[in-house]
Amino acid sequence: MYIIYHCFGGSHSSVTSASIHVGILKENKIPTANELLALPYYDNQINEDHGYLRFMGHDEFGNQVYITGKQNLGESYEKIIRSLASILNIPNEEIIFIDPMPYVNFLMVIGGYLSRKLGLIAIGRPIVILGTQISFYKFSHLVNIIKYKYGR
Repeated sequence: MYIIYHCFGGSHSSVTSASIHVGILKENKIPTANELLALPYYDNQINEDHGYLRFMGHDEFGNQVYITGKQNLGESYEKIIRSLASILNIPNEEIIFIDPMPYVNFLMVIGGYLSRKLGLIAIGRPIVILGTQISFYKFSHLVNIIKYKYGR
């Protein structure tokens, strides 16, 4: 199975959720700033990275876990990936799209915008890290639901 966590920029909520999913982050411990910054792709994606699937690892069930930033593509992105999967003979039910955006808080939005869009990393990064830490257990809960539903 292919599990794809997607968000606007592919730098924060999708990376955090996927990192919990594959065990890089412990689900029951809020990560430190250094632990977040050590994650692959955390607060590092740029505009040219959007749309690419980035492999984060396998979960304990052998599922492949990916992240992506899809900017304003909305449901079109999912349609594109599903149509490509069909060409490659990957069954539709083998691809799971997970949107962690409902758990993104205002600090993550502001910090992410300052850091990634405006390049004000010294200002934005501490804000997005704090926001991620505040929402961490929400991301962890989402991952647990996904693992329960799709684990095999």
